[in-house]
Amino acid sequence: MSLFPLCCNFEGDFVLQLVPVDSENTMDEVAQAAAHHSVGRRVKNQPNRILRVRRPGQSFFARNLKVSESDLKPTECVEIIWE
Repeated sequence: MSLFPLCCNFEGDFVLQLVPVDSENTMDEVAQAAAHHSVGRRVKNQPNRILRVRRPGQSFFARNLKVSESDLKPTECVEIIWE
């Protein structure tokens, strides 16, 4: 377990956030950590939709994939998208 910062581009937000997550967090937990900084502040909540994580322009990571199991690098930018 270690601190792992990711640059998060949350769909509908104009601010990129450097979000501290844990290397053992799942992608669902990464999405929720990013949502904490955007939803209800600059982005409207969409409670009936699922948040997904991906590299810009690529396919989504599996929701249960841990950060440590991905090939993400610290401070790499990911997109958080409503599905």
